[in-house]
This record gives sequence, structure tokens and C-alpha cells, in this order.
Amino acid sequence: MISTGMYLTKLLTSYGVDTVFGIPGVHTVELYRGLAGSEIRHVTPRHEQGAGFMADGYARATGKPGVCFIITGPGMTNIVTAMGQAYGDSIPMLVISTVNAHGRMGSGEGWLHELPNQQALVSGVSAFSCTVNRPEDLAPALARAFAIFDSARPRPVHIELPINVMLAPADHLAVPEKPVRLARPAGDANALNAAAALLNRAKAPVILVGGGAIGAAAQIRALSEKLDAPVVMTTNGRGILPPGHTLAVNLSASLPATRALIESADVVFGIGTELGPTDYDFYEDGFFSIPGTFVRVDIDPAQLMRTRAPEVGIVGDAAACAATLLDLVSAGSREGAARAAEVETLVHRDVPAAMLDDLIILETVRDTLPDVLIAGDSTQLVYAGNTAYEAASPGSYFNSATGYGTLGYGLPAGIGAKIGQPERPVVVLAGDGGLQFSLAELASAMEAKAPVILMLHDNGGYGEIKSYMVAKNIPPLGVDLHTPDFIAIGRAYGWHAERLDSFEALKPALEAAQARSIPTMLVFGDAVRAQAASGRR
Repeated sequence: MISTGMYLTKLLTSYGVDTVFGIPGVHTVELYRGLAGSEIRHVTPRHEQGAGFMADGYARATGKPGVCFIITGPGMTNIVTAMGQAYGDSIPMLVISTVNAHGRMGSGEGWLHELPNQQALVSGVSAFSCTVNRPEDLAPALARAFAIFDSARPRPVHIELPINVMLAPADHLAVPEKPVRLARPAGDANALNAAAALLNRAKAPVILVGGGAIGAAAQIRALSEKLDAPVVMTTNGRGILPPGHTLAVNLSASLPATRALIESADVVFGIGTELGPTDYDFYEDGFFSIPGTFVRVDIDPAQLMRTRAPEVGIVGDAAACAATLLDLVSAGSREGAARAAEVETLVHRDVPAAMLDDLIILETVRDTLPDVLIAGDSTQLVYAGNTAYEAASPGSYFNSATGYGTLGYGLPAGIGAKIGQPERPVVVLAGDGGLQFSLAELASAMEAKAPVILMLHDNGGYGEIKSYMVAKNIPPLGVDLHTPDFIAIGRAYGWHAERLDSFEALKPALEAAQARSIPTMLVFGDAVRAQAASGRR
């Protein structure tokens, strides 16, 4: 007999799923009957939140949905935070869970792992959540999920299998040889013509790009060069224009120089950016504005009308719309390089010195390890990177300090990215406070043979929050932590672990780490950050 749980594996294989993150439990073991011997790799984290973060990092690194198998009840409550981060950053994640059998789910009788309503639990962090009430309902549910991933704003999807349905026979159900996959909309022709007319008349256009545009880097680069328009990149949009490009603006739109550039534009073209406050108003001063004519492309029609309604709005795929506009606009000289360069000259004015030092560290990582993926937690180096880091390529720099802003993300997300792209160097940025949220995932990296490089900033607590409290004249309570011997812990898990005592030691340490077949932990303190200033001078 082929159970519905076994049938699920066959369906996932047909969609090209090659990796599943999960922790087996008594409610989900039937799912593993089909997984064993299949083409799908299983990775075991040490916590379901870690499973979600790994799936997130895997999705960002590969462009494919990260898939999780999660048990009823506590497994679902554990993964909700990771779903929240993926929801905020528009990351495709498929969470497949069990739920108590029909007649038991939501009964209130106290069955193992029972919750009143798992769908209600995840309703705010998923594109949709559904219960598969019959084996026949499973394939349509997966088709809906992949329709979201392929053609709409990608966000987590939750599908739950009642235990009795998971165990039910599915021999009579066929597996589609090639499931139907949808294309993203290409944009309304009339709206694209109207947008092109505005851009052609523009004297000083500016382009804003976000994470929704990383798949359109080539088209956006060509379009910006034809229009001679500076390109302002959000944190998740960094790398759409490479370092050193004359039209690239990496300085955050939350800072005065970039805001002045945007405010001086007669036409602003936003593509694949939600205009979120963590990118455009991080300090919550309310001063971000777009006084010029606003043209906007977004895959999400609701998002298209949020924050700043456009004069021309286009629902469509970033790459397809940018390619169409490239054919419609006329080349012209609009002093774009000079306007972008003016922003760059003001980086030292707008960015605090300590952050400039941290940027030197990030640039050293980038230049030492070509094609590196950097996965960051909410930590001081990451905040500096979000302010002005120049990523080498689209999607090569991501972290949890935008949008939802969770802690404990960096290490498991980096592991997921390394599993998805094993040939690329992966560096994790974490602080000593945030790392302790997911410290046990050190074991997962060893077990999965994922030799990530963890750069651990050890400053004895929640340094960023402490600085914020002091700046607000709030007594810094609860931020000075007892931190363990991270070197000893790393070595106990089988990692290579060492402490960096100088900034000069960073480059050779990174090179040695990349040559190893096991994960590496590089621990450093504030002294190393301060020494990085020598690179700036």
C-alpha cells in the first residue's frame, strides 16, 4: 500500500524538491516512510525554528522553495517565528505538518500535541494555510502552493495532514509527470507604455530596487544605463548593480544623502521594493518622501498601493517589465553618474565611524572569498552592512535585521544556504547574544557536512540594544549577558574554532577556513572592529 504520506514524497519529487528540513516525531513518521530511499535529502535541525530558518536560507540561495516537515502542535509553534521572517521578506517556504486526526483535532480533549486551531496560528505568517481532508485533496493543495511560489508574491504556505489522512491509502492517485507551473504576469501593455513615456520625459530619474528585483539584475542594469538613472538598492536588493558601478547607490534610503537624491528626482521608478520602513525610514523620523512622479512595478497588487501610491502602477514580474521598458525608453544623458557619485561622497558624513569600520570587515570578507554568500543575524556588523555594504552579486547578502527582525537567524540560514549552494563560500555574521538563540545548530552544520564560516562578534551581550537604551537615557538592564566559552563549545561540536586578536588576522583566517571541509568559528571582539579603521585610512 502507498499511504498518503508516501504519496506526498512522490508529489514533491515531481515539483523538483530535493531537500526537506525537519525533525521526525510520532505524528510525522509516516512521512519518512516515503522519504527514505527517495531522491530527496533530509536535514535534521535541532529545533523547528532552525528548520524554518534553514529553509529560508536555502530558498534565498537557490531560488527554490524551502520545504519543512513539522509535527503537530509544538513543532508548529516553534516554526512560526521563522515563517514570520520569511513572510516579511517574501521568501517561498512550504511548511507541511501533521494535525490530530478527524474527530480529535480541536476537540479540547487533550490529545497529544493538540492545538485548538493550527490554521489560525499561522494565518498571519502564511499566504494560505489549508487542511488536506482527503488523499485526493493533497495534489491540488500542492498545486496552489507552487502557484504562489511561481507567479505571485512568494511567502510561506502551510499544508496540514490529519494523521488519519496521512495513513490512508493513495494507491489510486496518479503523480503528474510534469506538474503545471505558472509564469509571472508580464505587466499591462498600456501601463508600461505610460511608464515609458514618463521616463523618457524625465530630466533626473531615480530607480529604487528591492529584493523582489534580484532576478532582474541584468535588465535593471541595462535599463538604468540607458536612462542614465542612479539605482538605489535596499538591503535585499544589494548587488543588483555591482560594486564600483557608476550608477550604484548602496547608501541606505534612511540616510540624508540618499533621501536628497530621491527627493530631487522628477520621476522615481520603484521595482520590486515594498518601500518598507526598515529600508526607507529605519530611524523612524518620518522624513522619507517621494515628491516627484512615482512609477511602480510590483508582483503584489496590494503592496503596489501601500506607503506611496504611484501615478502609474504595474502588476508584474520585475524582469519581464524591466525588459519591456528597456525596449520602450530612449537613451539619454541625465547626469546619473554625477548624481550617484554625490551620494557616495557623503557616505562618511552620514554613516557613523564605527559602522565605517564594520564595512571594512564586510568588504574584506567579500574580497577574500569571491562569490561569497553572507547570511546575517541582527547584529552590529549587519546593521552597518544594511547601511552601506556593496554586495558583489544579487542575493549574496541577506539577514534578519530587515522587516520582521528576529534573532537566531544567521547560523541556521547560513547552513541552509550552504546546503543549497555547496560550491559557494558561506559566511554567517552573528553576535554572542543572537547566536545563543540557535547555538545547538552548530551540530546540524557538522551533521549536514555544511562547512560554513561563522564570524562571531563577542561583546558580552546585546551591544546594539544596549547602545540604543543608553541613547534614550534608559538604564541598560538585561543586556549584559553571561556568555560561554564559544571556542570550547565550537570545538566540542567538532568545529574548527579560533579567536582573532587583530584585523590583519582576518584575511588569512578566512582563506584557511574556506580550505577546510569542516565548519569554522572565528570569534572576535570590539578591538578587531576598531583596528579595521586602518583599512579605511
